[in-house]
Parts: sequence; structure tokens; C-alpha cells
Amino acid sequence: MADEFDLEALVHLEQTFYDAGYTDGFAHGRVHGLIEGRALGREKGFEIWEEIGFYEGFATTWQAIYAKHGHNDQRAMHHIKHLLDLVSQFPQINPSTAAIASGTTEEIDISKLQRQIRSRYKALCASLGIKPTLRAVDAESTEDGGIQSADQQKQVWKLEEDAKRPTMQGLSF
Repeated sequence: MADEFDLEALVHLEQTFYDAGYTDGFAHGRVHGLIEGRALGREKGFEIWEEIGFYEGFATTWQAIYAKHGHNDQRAMHHIKHLLDLVSQFPQINPSTAAIASGTTEEIDISKLQRQIRSRYKALCASLGIKPTLRAVDAESTEDGGIQSADQQKQVWKLEEDAKRPTMQGLSF
């Protein structure tokens, strides 16, 4: 019986359990990280495309207005054309991992392209004489860079307070 007992394994017992826990946790974290990463990517992708879609719709609308009314403002039309060109360069799908590994796709700097689109939008607004509204920035921060609370957010429609609203029997709750 003394031959079967390994004293060396007892000395490294803590490290053995640590290694087993690490490998189990790593595998578990990999699965959950993949799931959470996809969900976060989908959410952020939607936010980015909501903003890009706003810019595209804005430029397309002003292009149609200028075409219908026969305006001949070359500067505004130049900004509209370049804004729509930048929006068309924005990637609409994720490249496959095989295409990235083989090097068949070119690397696009999305944040740089997004900054260029925002800058072109601001230039277009300046040439049209319109105050730019940056949707993604307005929802999260104030003009001085601070975060808005729920109390400070602008309301689209003013709501009557419940105390001022008349009830059917004249009761106020």
C-alpha cells in the first residue's frame, strides 16, 4: 500500500486543481465570450448603421429637394455627392474569416471613415445653413461633454402632469 501512495502528487495538489479549474473556465469563457461578443457586435453595428443611415437619408433628401426646385448651389451639391460616396464605401457585411486570413479583402478603418462621414455631414449642414444634429452624440452627452440624465433629456412633446389632467368624475389621484 505504501508503494501506491504518491507523495509528489500530494505536494502539487493545489496546482493540479488550479490547472483543471483554469482549463474548464477557459473553455466556458470562450463559449460565453463568443455569444456575448456576437450580441454586442450586433448592437453596436445597429447603432453605427442607424447613424450612417440618417446621414444617407439626409443627403438623399436634400439632393432630391435641389433637383426638384432647380437650385444651383454647387458647394452643397459637392458635399452631398461626397457624403453619399463616403456612405457607399462603408462596409455592409462582415468579411469572412477565410477571406481575412487569405488577404483577399482590404482592411477598412471604420472609425476613420465614420469620422469623415460626420465631417462631411457638418460641412453639408454649414453650406445649407442648417444646424447639424448628431444623433449618436446627442443621445449620450451634452454640449459641454457631460452625460445627460433622464431628467435633462429633451422631450419631443410636452406632457400634461397627472394632477392637471381632469378625470371623468373630477377625482385626482
